[in-house]
Amino acid sequence: MPSQPKRRLALTRDISPAIEDCELTHLERTTIDLARARAEHNEYENALRALGYEVKRLPSGPDMPDSVFIEDAAIVLDELAVIMRPGAESRRVETAAVAEAVRTYRPVAAVLAPGTIDGGDVLRIGQRLFVGVGYRSNDAGIKQLGSIVGSQGYSVEAVTFEGCLHLKSAVTLVADDLALINPEWVDADRFQPLRTIDVDPSEPYAANALLVDGTVVYPAEHVKTRKRLEAAGLTVHPVPAGELAKAEGGVTCCSLLLVN
Repeated sequence: MPSQPKRRLALTRDISPAIEDCELTHLERTTIDLARARAEHNEYENALRALGYEVKRLPSGPDMPDSVFIEDAAIVLDELAVIMRPGAESRRVETAAVAEAVRTYRPVAAVLAPGTIDGGDVLRIGQRLFVGVGYRSNDAGIKQLGSIVGSQGYSVEAVTFEGCLHLKSAVTLVADDLALINPEWVDADRFQPLRTIDVDPSEPYAANALLVDGTVVYPAEHVKTRKRLEAAGLTVHPVPAGELAKAEGGVTCCSLLLVN
């Protein structure tokens, strides 16, 4: 019998009406246009649909200003999902609904106190999980994650970084063997043997890209770095992301991708 096509699912979340109360670490608080942010989020979801993903959007509420950044609540591997314990106490209310949603598709484990980890700090490169340590993720959380995923053949490595909230604001994958990186914020040598592309120096926040089955979903605002990606032969699908960037969010933050 021919094999069944795999189901590609993207879990996303509504933008809270209270997003202007979001947690901020490195950026000055500025006005976020809620209607524009929601329009951008719709375009982002449409990009995922165009790339073959069914989108399932979870609800949010005024008690969860950061909840559109669903990636921070969990990481989803092929074998299991791990529910995070966010470093910001205000965000811990977000994880219950995400755990319920992913439990349909994966066995679920969880990071517990005193550990903290945000999913935005976890960069997967094959069987290696790099975890940015410092602002939101601590040593106890990283140790727990290593214990959880080690039995499935994954290694966990702590990485120091600076200048941004999460590791994946400083480095992300844009191909299986290629990373996009801000070398001012994280040491590129940590990710060898990957090749790297540096962000344009005028666009320090341009290292966050979402690799989806060979296509790079990427903020339209980072024009100079996008040209570097295209010059490297990559297929780039630009999406507007300027409003959520004011909340220290990026394109990886706004979905959890599952393939079954």
